[in-house]
Parts: sequence; C-alpha cells; structure tokens
Amino acid sequence: MKELESSREVLVTQKKEMFEAFTGFETQNNYVVKLQSGQTLYAAEVNTGFLSRNFLKQLRPFEVVLSDEQHNIRLRVKRPFRFMFHEITVMNGHEMVLGRVVKRFTFLNRIYEVKDADDRTLFELKGPFFKPWTFRIENALGQAGVITKKWSGLFKEAMTDADNFGLKLEKDLPATQKAVLLGAVFLIDFVHFENNTGSSTSFGN
Repeated sequence: MKELESSREVLVTQKKEMFEAFTGFETQNNYVVKLQSGQTLYAAEVNTGFLSRNFLKQLRPFEVVLSDEQHNIRLRVKRPFRFMFHEITVMNGHEMVLGRVVKRFTFLNRIYEVKDADDRTLFELKGPFFKPWTFRIENALGQAGVITKKWSGLFKEAMTDADNFGLKLEKDLPATQKAVLLGAVFLIDFVHFENNTGSSTSFGN
C-alpha cells in the first residue's frame, strides 16, 4: 500500500450518525484515515446486518474496507466471529493477505500478536492494565511505536461511542507492516471501545 510508505503517523477518526446517538441502535462504523503524507483514506464497515450489530455488538464479525479519494479499494480488514481470541486478516485491494493480528490469552494486560503473511510474529501490541487507552508496539529491539485512543471531545464522547486513534511509529517500516498495524487499530476499537463511552474500556475480552 504505497500511501503508507512515507507515513509514520496516522490518525483514525470514527464518524458516527446522530441516529445512533439518540436511538442507541448500532450502525455500521465509518472512519476517516489521515496519513502523515497528507493523503486521506475512507474506511467503512460493510456487510454486517442489523441483528449482528445490535446483538453481537463488539463481538460481531466484520469487514472494513479502506478506499482512497477515487474510491479505489486499498485495504480490506476481515474479522471472523470470535468470543475470546479475537483476530483479523489484513489484505490489499486485490485480496492478497498481508498479515494477521491475533489476541493472546492474558488475565490483565491486553496482548496481540502482529503476524506477516507467512504467520511469523513481527510485533506484539501490549495494552497495560493501568493505561487503558494505550497499546505499545514492541518487537525484539524494543518499542517500535504506539497506538493510542485520543480524546475526541466531551459532547462526542458523551453522546456516541465514536473514537479517535493515533498510530505513531518510532522508525520507518515496510508499507505492508504498517498496513497490518493500521488494521489492528480497527480490531482494538471494536474489541475494547465499541460499547464503552468516556474513559472506560473492556478488559474481559
């Protein structure tokens, strides 16, 4: 994904409908993805039904499609139904697998493994118990970056479950690895913040 080649910082902003805010009915998630390079991508949850969204909620299977301003599909993020061991597969616009993100079993800290297309572990995402909005990106050399849920304003936090996330890398990485880390942002949003407002988060999944 060439758009990510020159970007070490990404801002993902979830866009929510006022219909959801006032009715409580879950709608399909939509996001604006702004890259450090100045480019903008648009991400949309597709092919999830009303019952899946409103009864399975954050556990629901989903596909998030990222498109550029010309409506070309650049990435696909697919998640099967999982009650505990949540995972996603990240693919390019031609549905070639770039990698996966898989949640590990832990009692307190939230840990995900980021894998390449050959199922080799590239990074671990570690969310400390006392820092519920932060996930450190770590490899054998130490911390490679961070994913952080950002404050999105009192009214937005109070009325919806809309979230803003920042992905920041300490050093440059191959675009395919950045793409898988970007996919991880959507999984983290669904699992830990989809049905939690304000500063709360989910530790039980």
